[in-house]
Amino acid sequence: MLVALTGIGLSAAAGLNAYIPFLLVALLARFTDVVVLPSGLAWVESWWAIGIGGLLLLADVVLDKVPAVDTVNDAVQTFIRPATGGLVFAATSAAEELEASSWVQDNPWLPVAAGVVVAGLVHAGKAAARPVVNAGTGGLAAPVVSTLEDGASIGLSLVAVFLPVLVLVALALAVWALVVARRRWRARRPPPAQGDAAARGT
Repeated sequence: MLVALTGIGLSAAAGLNAYIPFLLVALLARFTDVVVLPSGLAWVESWWAIGIGGLLLLADVVLDKVPAVDTVNDAVQTFIRPATGGLVFAATSAAEELEASSWVQDNPWLPVAAGVVVAGLVHAGKAAARPVVNAGTGGLAAPVVSTLEDGASIGLSLVAVFLPVLVLVALALAVWALVVARRRWRARRPPPAQGDAAARGT
């Protein structure tokens, strides 16, 4: 159960920023025993993978804070973030408890698919919300929101690895925040004009 929560948390973090959970897993695997990668994913902890991941993280952090450019960046990341979510979920599912499951051994694609789905859903929410935020604030909120997303990705990645049970709390808070934001957005929408209402009534 905890292994699954770790994978879900890292995949959700990848939906916000693909490179933060990737680098966390890579560095922990290279320098500690906290994360042990399967032989097929040993390349993740190589210096070239860490170096490329660091450069891509730097580029993403900068581009995601520029209005309009962030939308283009989100479009490019449509494939990268879900793929990274599947990767980090598969990497961390190599934990001893999960490897002991013959069902998971017989279905190695399951962690990858779960990671892709989780990261894809989070990315879709992020990509859909950003243009609305930019339009509503004239682009002024882009760097603030992007910084908050990066911080959330870092926090969620750390929690997923070291305190995976708190992933449930984080997910519950995220759902609550989305519900509240949706209600506030609906409340701020102007009421339909009388002519529009009459037209719909006919």
